[in-house]
Amino acid sequence: MKKNKKREFQSSELVKSFARIHGFEHKLIAFDIRDFLEDYLDESLFREIRSVDIENTCIIIKIDSPLLKHDFKMRKSFYLKKFQAKFGEDKFSDLQIL
Repeated sequence: MKKNKKREFQSSELVKSFARIHGFEHKLIAFDIRDFLEDYLDESLFREIRSVDIENTCIIIKIDSPLLKHDFKMRKSFYLKKFQAKFGEDKFSDLQIL
């Protein structure tokens, strides 16, 4: 059984265009990446992720757990390719794990 997400809404076209006009479209994509990680990772691992942000074309993921941080760094190219496949190759060029 799939658990319910905290955010039950999907971004409508109006919200997306509003975000594009006011320059915070990257925040909506960061929320989508966080949702993807919530589905992909175990719940206990997901709780170790402090934040997901996007600056320029770089995804920045801040992680509390040293073990999970190391795992993300080892599989950096795997995660970057996953995000590029899901959201578009032109949107992201790098992934930083902090």
